[in-house]
Parts: sequence; structure tokens; C-alpha cells
Amino acid sequence: MTQLDGLKQWSVVVADTGDIDAIERFRPRDATTNPSLILQSARDARYRDLVEAALASAAGERNETARAERLVDELFVAFGRRILDIVPGRVSTEVDARLSFDQAATERKAHRLIELYEQAGVSRDRVLIKIASTWEGIRAAERLEREGIHCNLTLLFSFAQAVACAEAGVTLISPFVGRIYDWYRAAGGGADIARAEDPGVASVTRIYQHYKKFGYRTEVMGASFRKVDQVVDLAGCDLLTISPDLLAKMQASTEDVPCRLDAATAASADLPRVSLDETAFRWSHNEDAMATEKLADGIRKFDVDGRKLVDFAFGLAKGG
Repeated sequence: MTQLDGLKQWSVVVADTGDIDAIERFRPRDATTNPSLILQSARDARYRDLVEAALASAAGERNETARAERLVDELFVAFGRRILDIVPGRVSTEVDARLSFDQAATERKAHRLIELYEQAGVSRDRVLIKIASTWEGIRAAERLEREGIHCNLTLLFSFAQAVACAEAGVTLISPFVGRIYDWYRAAGGGADIARAEDPGVASVTRIYQHYKKFGYRTEVMGASFRKVDQVVDLAGCDLLTISPDLLAKMQASTEDVPCRLDAATAASADLPRVSLDETAFRWSHNEDAMATEKLADGIRKFDVDGRKLVDFAFGLAKGG
């Protein structure tokens, strides 16, 4: 048995990529995308047809701003549809990062993405709308879930974010293991952190235990891994979304994968229940310097890559 097969005994494996060939190779149940991953794939000549089709769909819009918005929507859904031809489960498609602090605009964008999927014959049950875990994003997701639009709350770094998402009844959260690790490693002068003390793994473990202890239906999907050890140390988490390079390493290994997270054990843990209104959420999140910095940084980076995606596609249209 490979290490990847061993992991699949305990957790649902999800591919964290826009590389459709990689998804075909590893055959995960679900797949996640984001603006950075779609930019990377859009630059690949293998997927040029998707970019050209999105450009054609956006060509008739009234101005460049509208064309850019239409282009990104069409391209994200095009990659999502191609991925859904391969995976049996769901694909996560991200809302524009610039909408992260606008609840109403986030809801409108989610409706538009679902509309495009449904026009193409894809059921909304196969799509997770990815939304940044700001207070506004969580509130938007709460409303969308009531309409049967399922959400994946991303860029999640703090326990406060996790609690608010669970109380809002979102379908799934994506706590970022690797980016938490990166921040603490940099804060410590760049030295590696001992495996047993990995702060990203500890964060997801705490969230998982809290959810199972108090019976929240929201699923936990560890994300943003830097090394195989981090993945293995979260075996048993509901889902784990993993990059192709780490999937390949696990496919090539036969190392044993014991279960590390167990719902029954977590349910019997002695943990205090935490509940947060908006004021408590904002204060608790603000008190976590790592989470505050990484959330803001993640939103900015996704916005930058979204703009790069538009520039790349428009450059192609002009023969660049």
C-alpha cells in the first residue's frame, strides 16, 4: 500500500491544483482551485482552449472592466467544469478577493458563478464557492448556505474564524497549515520547526477537536501543506487538499499512515464551548498577529494573481 492509499483510509483526499492532467493522474474525490492556481494553469499551453473560450465569451461586454470580470468568471467555471469531468465529487471555485469585505457583492458573485455552472448543466451540489474567512465573507456564506449554495471558507488562520464559520453553518473550511508554519518559522528567524511542534498542524487539530466535540456539521479540510509530514500528522481530518508534488511523493512512498485525528476521541475531550458575536470575533482575530497578517496577505496575493490572469488573457487576445 502506498502512503497515499494509507491516507485515503482516514481522510478524503482532495487535489489542490488547476492542473487537470495532475488531477487525472491522482484521481482524488474533489479538487480545489484559487486565483493563483488558475493563473498557473492558464499560462500552460495545454489549457489554451479554455482561455480562448473565456475571452470569446467576454468579448461583447460594454467596457474593459466588465470584460475582465466576465473573463475571470468564465475562466474559473471553465476550469471547474473540466475538473468535474474527472473527479466524482466537488470543485471549489473562488470569489474575487476584492469582494472579501463586501457581503452583498460576495453573495452576488456566488450567485453568478452558480448560474454559470447550472447553465452548463452542473448541479450546485458539485460546487463549493470559496470565500475568504472575513466577518463579511462568513455572513455571506451563512446566507448562501440557506439557499443551497455550499461554501468553502478559505484563508482561515485563527480559531476565531473557525468558530464563526461553524456557527454560520458553512459546509467546509480550509485552514492553511503551511502558511501558518511559514509565519512562525519566519518569526523564529527562519529555523525549521520540530515536527511535534508544528503550529499549522496544531491549529487544525484544535479546530477539528472543537468541531467534533460540539457536533458542528462543518467539515474541516486541512490545506496549504509544505511537506508530507504535515499531511500525515493530520490523517483522520475530514478532508485534506494536497498539491500534486506532495501527492506524487506520497504515491511513491510505502510509509505507514496511522490515524491521528478521531471524531470519537475528540467528542469525549474536555473542551470549553466558544461562541462569538461580531465584536468578540473581531477582537479575538485581531489578537492573533499571525492570523491577522496572513489573512490580509492572502487576500492581497489572490487579488494580484487575479489581475495577472486578466492581463495575461488580454495579452493573448492582442497577440502578445
